[in-house]
Amino acid sequence: MKTAGDILNSKGRDIWSVGPDDTVFDSLRLMADKGIGSLLVMDGDKLVGIVTERDYARKVILEGKSSKNSAVAEVMTRRVLCVTPERSIDECMALMTDKRARHLPVVDHKLVIGVVSIGDLVKAMISEQQVIIDQLQHYISG
Repeated sequence: MKTAGDILNSKGRDIWSVGPDDTVFDSLRLMADKGIGSLLVMDGDKLVGIVTERDYARKVILEGKSSKNSAVAEVMTRRVLCVTPERSIDECMALMTDKRARHLPVVDHKLVIGVVSIGDLVKAMISEQQVIIDQLQHYISG
């Protein structure tokens, strides 16, 4: 069974982040530029939150705030779900499904080493299932 670390090894370990004092507008611009739906909020090397498109929609737009005048710290999610690189894809998927999260930072000895998304997990699961299907077809056809 593949792990969160295996996914990072294949997709890369790029970490896109903002600081808590950055504006929501700047975080949205970075998300758009990178084609991603969330950013880690880092204070130096310390993970202090995560800001997502969902946070923007619910905590800025619906409350009538300005993204140019709002700090990320005002809208970020402070309690961030994290996993270690050894966690299996199934465990990550169960956690994300249960907590309705789409992005999961991977932390090794309190250091963020990457982020896996729900899409990354689905892709890895489909790949594993395809290997099993191929093996079964080869076994059946002899």
